[in-house]
Amino acid sequence: MRIFLFVLVLGLLAAGGAWIHAGGAPGPVIEISGPEAVGQIGDVTIAVEAPGGNLNRLQVSLVQGANTTPLFDSAVGGPMGAATDEAAGIVKTDENQIQLTRAIGKRAIPSLVAGSAEIQVTAVRPVLFGLRQATSTLTATVEVRLIPPQVAVLSLHHFINQGGSEVVVYRVNPADSASGVRVGDIEYPGFPASGAGIQTNDPALRVAFFALLPSQDVAVPIQVFARDAIGNEGQGTFDFRVFPKQFRDSTIEVDDAFLARVVPAILQNSPDFVVENPSDLVGSYLKINRDMRKQNNETIAALAATTSPEILWRGPFKQLLNTAVEAGFADQRTYTHDGQEIDHQVHLGFDLASTMAAPVKAANRGKVVHAAYLGIYGNCVIVDHGMGLQSLYAHLSSIGVQEGQMVEIDQELGRSGATGLAGGDHLHFTMLLGGQAVTPIDWWSEQWIKDRVVRKFIEAGAPAEGESAAGAAAL
Repeated sequence: MRIFLFVLVLGLLAAGGAWIHAGGAPGPVIEISGPEAVGQIGDVTIAVEAPGGNLNRLQVSLVQGANTTPLFDSAVGGPMGAATDEAAGIVKTDENQIQLTRAIGKRAIPSLVAGSAEIQVTAVRPVLFGLRQATSTLTATVEVRLIPPQVAVLSLHHFINQGGSEVVVYRVNPADSASGVRVGDIEYPGFPASGAGIQTNDPALRVAFFALLPSQDVAVPIQVFARDAIGNEGQGTFDFRVFPKQFRDSTIEVDDAFLARVVPAILQNSPDFVVENPSDLVGSYLKINRDMRKQNNETIAALAATTSPEILWRGPFKQLLNTAVEAGFADQRTYTHDGQEIDHQVHLGFDLASTMAAPVKAANRGKVVHAAYLGIYGNCVIVDHGMGLQSLYAHLSSIGVQEGQMVEIDQELGRSGATGLAGGDHLHFTMLLGGQAVTPIDWWSEQWIKDRVVRKFIEAGAPAEGESAAGAAAL
């Protein structure tokens, strides 16, 4: 009996010691990471590590003054692996750690106001076989900034044709804000004015080319904008006048001989594009004319991101010499087969024809950003001229340049042909602004470039003559 009582006392002492020791066990390790400041947007990431992979509860709140916003509150329970829930923003990073990401900007928390806010995190893990719990708490301060960047247009007299181009010179503050011109829902980025040859010590001065697409209404909103890294956005208006344009309607008969020539060739050169029944030439053609056209135009639009921040072109752009215009920009095309209407598309370029396999020359100085087969465009070359401006040369029989190569005006890019969706040997040529097709007529005009572009640059501080980007643009 004495031995039993002795063992019992020892057991109780050990249990009591374990209980006391467990009460002093460290809680989970918490780390809070995220930006020093948030605005309209901003995320915070909470990393929680618990020995043995057990976590009972995780609670996260954002406190600002008297307002407390719960960001997460869950009695997780069990191993951390069971807590992994990507839909809830919880990700298991290793055996012992999870991460929780939450949006804490004003868009996610409308009650947020400018000033400081505090992120509070409490994590609980089980100890002593779950009989006790160990808790950790950590806080972090974040600054809430809601004042948008400021933007003001300096250039004057902006005139834009439907389907055409324009340019603004403006100032943005803070200077590191993303900015540009928004036309409807399309954004055209701004670039440092020094890239246009404007001599300035003002890092906030910007230049942005923009377009009014033929598919857009002439009353579409046009604004300059500036947006900081935390989602605050400022907007500004400027004087401009829009000139509506009438675009030609045309009908194109798609006969069986044409389909037999172009459809198999396009599919053969586009192995990633799948049609249900390649032997159905009309059905395959429609899928090419619709779906592949859309994919190709998305590829072209993505190339705008490769543009140089500096103007590379010099003087007016050149139309291919001794060519007849077979189709104009933004022609509204109706396609028929056996007398029945089968499709409708917009032709976003000029079709220029001279002789078969005629030399196709660069319309201006620039850098080749695409030189390969491109679906409906066949063998295609795209040249970047800087600040979002590019030129496209399609349906070539051969390509004579490589991606990354600098070319000068009148340098041969390849030979005209009938690859892609071409009815005969010709050059499909268009200008691109921010990846969107615009009429080349503006850029072929020396007077337009002097009045619409160079005048604004000179007024902003560019030299009127010389070899600067702006001075050489038209002089």
